[in-house]
Amino acid sequence: MRDRTRLFLSGDVMLGRGIDQILARPLDPTLHERYVTDARRYVELAEQVNGPVPRPVEPSWPWGEGLAALDRAAPDVRILNLETSVTRSDHFAPGKAVHYRMSPANLDGLTVVRPDVCTLANNHVLDLGRQGLAETIEVLATAGLAITGAGRDLEAAWQPAIVGLDGGGHDRPDRQHRPDRQHRPDRQHGAEGRLLVFGVGATSSGIPASWAATAERSGVALLDGPLANQAAVVLERIRDRRRDGDRVVVSVHWGSNWGYQVDDDQVAFAHALIDGGVDVVHGHSSHHPRPIEVYRDRLILYGCGDLINDYEGIAGHEAYRPDLRLLYLVDLAPHTGRLIALRMLPLQADRLRLRSATAADGGWLAATLERSLRPAGQQIVRGPDGHLTLHVS
Repeated sequence: MRDRTRLFLSGDVMLGRGIDQILARPLDPTLHERYVTDARRYVELAEQVNGPVPRPVEPSWPWGEGLAALDRAAPDVRILNLETSVTRSDHFAPGKAVHYRMSPANLDGLTVVRPDVCTLANNHVLDLGRQGLAETIEVLATAGLAITGAGRDLEAAWQPAIVGLDGGGHDRPDRQHRPDRQHRPDRQHGAEGRLLVFGVGATSSGIPASWAATAERSGVALLDGPLANQAAVVLERIRDRRRDGDRVVVSVHWGSNWGYQVDDDQVAFAHALIDGGVDVVHGHSSHHPRPIEVYRDRLILYGCGDLINDYEGIAGHEAYRPDLRLLYLVDLAPHTGRLIALRMLPLQADRLRLRSATAADGGWLAATLERSLRPAGQQIVRGPDGHLTLHVS
């Protein structure tokens, strides 16, 4: 029996647009944006700042040094927010300022990181319409990737992704493709039980209300109304699926892109989930890391920031250092879900690729996060290996 379960939690993974263009088999670069009509322009902007980007690149290129760092950390479960449709569809959603899609032929740019769960309840998964969503789901299922947060109807969208923590692999009650776990030679076994991951999204993140899944229509698991009132809806879904010994993560796309202030309704929602038995609240949508809270010995990440995107060279919001990224490694007590440790690995975007952040940048991240911790007074320490550690009392 292992004494801890280690999760890798990521912020937004946006493999479309410029990232898709540098991979081996890109889609047509045409965009329907007001200022940029060719996805290759985002590559040019990155090159103007940090130098030439080779093309085509290997699937591992966008992940850069983060990939090896993640393998060394050996998480038991890898969870990321995939904020990109994976489709050949040209049905660009009307009224959207930005459309993210990547070629299904470039999916190895995602599978190279060996995710266990991709959450899809976000404001880009339907950028290419419901046809694009259907293809995204099919492509991910065929590749053996578990999803949550979007589906062919309301029930499918609200289904959790379930990962066995005893080496048993995924339990897919929605009868979609059952993943083959043989591609995870580094996976460590021994912890008993299952991990349930529920993906949900809030309109505050920019998800259109029309994207909500219904009994007759595909879409995302959308929180309808004030967040504090929606916790009971999520907890009811959890009670329907949870077994004794299960650990639960709620992965939620919410809030604004910028700033460290956490809205009261987000705090109330997160606290209600943990009061109801959730072990981790995994928040994302912001373009930079946002506050961290330890509440009743459980972890709340209010915003993990972007991990992979094509934003290099886009001016504005430099005070938030959106070029800096974090890999979140969360150790939980297997039997209780209590937070044992939180480590964060600082990285920096450079030529559309992640590299290790400098000591100075890691120190900046540590100080910035420490100032916004909830409750105040805790400490984030940068170790000799560059990792940031939250001291858990």
